[in-house]
This record gives sequence, C-alpha cells and structure tokens, in this order.
Amino acid sequence: MRLVEQWNAIERGLDPRWKDARLVLTIADDAQRRRALALLAPAGPGRTGKTIRIETTRSGTGVGPEAIRRMLRRIDDEGIRGTLELVSSTEAPTAPAIPRASAAAAWDAELARLPADWSDLLCELELTSSDHIERGALLLAPLNPIQGTGGPGFRFRCAHTFGYGAAPGMVRRCLERLDAEPIPAVVRIVRALSDTHPVATQGPVWYLGGRPV
Repeated sequence: MRLVEQWNAIERGLDPRWKDARLVLTIADDAQRRRALALLAPAGPGRTGKTIRIETTRSGTGVGPEAIRRMLRRIDDEGIRGTLELVSSTEAPTAPAIPRASAAAAWDAELARLPADWSDLLCELELTSSDHIERGALLLAPLNPIQGTGGPGFRFRCAHTFGYGAAPGMVRRCLERLDAEPIPAVVRIVRALSDTHPVATQGPVWYLGGRPV
C-alpha cells in the first residue's frame, strides 16, 4: 500500500478531535531511507535505525496533515516503499459548541444587499486554514476559483443572467458543499456592477490594486 494511502487510513481512524499525531515510517533500504529523509525535511524528521519519526498537528503551529500527505505522495512517486504507523496522538480539549456561520447563508445575505439590476460580481472566499485549499478548490471548481486573496482562499466571478461568471444559484450550491464537509469559509462581494451590456466581450475586466484579476 502506498504511504499516502496508509496515512489516509491512519487519519480516518483518529479521534475527530485529534490535535497532534506522532508517526513512525519504516524503510528497509538504506538509500531509499536517506532519500525519504530528504523529502520529509520540512517536517523536521528524526531517525532511529531503519525508522523515521515525524509529527503532524492541526493546531496551526507545526506541519499540518495536508503537508504530510504531500510529502508522502512525493515519496510514493519516487517508488520508495515503507510502512507508516501511528505511535500516539492527542486530542484537543472539547470546546463549547458555537454555531458556525453557513457560507451559503452568508451568500444569500450578500445578494440581498444588492440592487435588483446587478449584473456582475467579483467575489472573495476566505478559508480558515491552508489545509482546506486543495479540497476547497475541488468543491468550488464550477466557479473557476483563482487563488490570490493574500491568504488561504479564492476569488471568483458571478454573473446575474449572462456573461463571464457562475450563476448565483451555482455559487450557492458550491458553498453548500463547503458547509457539508464542513469547511469554514467567509464569502464576500468585493466589486459589483449593475445593468452592464457587454459588446464583443463576455464581461467587465476587474482591477484590484491597479492589476487585472
């Protein structure tokens, strides 16, 4: 089994509240073990005999699980085989339940503030963690999301009736997918135009900071 698949299985078996996980990777071949150590360098691995020790955390102060997944995938891509095992894990203390804002509901609220004749929107969606970028990009794919908000998140365009951009209903369906994961996100409208009539073009060109987006 590939190392990334072993990590996926370990992660699924962790307590939903897990905070830190300590792992040991066993690789029999010396040359492959040295190469794996180099590929795992960003995680600060330790070595004992034929084993490599790594740690991942969801606290935001260390190497996150998605970063570990990417490093293991690189090791797999080089044909290095090994066994990944969980040594121990810790759970985050239970926090009081706080209702999480729905991205889809926030989108409804943003649209409700617009004039009835709005035609084109430039929007931003902010994620709470860079660990959610890859999954978020997949769930938002129909919106043609573009990174570049200055943090973990995306920009996308929305068109009311025609032109370049996703329909508002499609935007809401994609945000519902984020809510269902759940992936916390904040959505906002950055620019809005009303009653535009593009001629020989699919829509307006937006500028932020003097640059087209």
